Amino acid sequence: MVLVPHRFLFRVAHPCRLVKGMPRPKDDRLLDLPADCRIENFADMDEKTNFADVALAWNELGVGIQLEVRGKANLAQADPLKPRGSDGLTLWLDTRDARASHRASRYCHQFHFLPTGGGDARDEAAFVQTKINRALEDAPMASPQEVALRCHSRKNGYLLEAFLSAAALHGYDPEQHPRLGFYYSIRDDELGEQQLSVGPEFPFWDDPSLWSVLDLTP
Repeated sequence: MVLVPHRFLFRVAHPCRLVKGMPRPKDDRLLDLPADCRIENFADMDEKTNFADVALAWNELGVGIQLEVRGKANLAQADPLKPRGSDGLTLWLDTRDARASHRASRYCHQFHFLPTGGGDARDEAAFVQTKINRALEDAPMASPQEVALRCHSRKNGYLLEAFLSAAALHGYDPEQHPRLGFYYSIRDDELGEQQLSVGPEFPFWDDPSLWSVLDLTP
């Protein structure tokens, strides 16, 4: 039995590619990120397998997130009132990458991207921002108008795309602060959970010192 996950022993700086054409103004795809934007989580180091691919990119307007989930037999289930218990992606971003503290600052954000549960018929993608537990200060709440979101159903899953505008990211300044603290967790009622690094045996949901680095490459 491994007492400490192998991925806990590393703090990875993940390259985040510059993609200037985000978001796409008049296209079925909001982002359509290239393959080199995929974030590797090194799951095989801890003898785990992935059921989803996560890709991120940036430009001066904000940050793009793309999630592709595969292997589902049933439709995704999500409730914006219970985002952490829903199918979808939770993303933590720290626009100052201050990972020395165990408690979040006003630059630390917790975003939930749900494949369904939005709209009048509750069949559209949904975006929710929530406060981080134990935070020293809370990040400002983003307006839904500051986040573009789109979800495409697939035969065995879904493709979710989101674009967080700079207005939704308190302190976002790629020129002065090109390194962001970040973490993600994906939940699926059928397939389980997938994290960027360590699992729920560590409190990544409220401890920024456990997050990785997103390096905004030029």
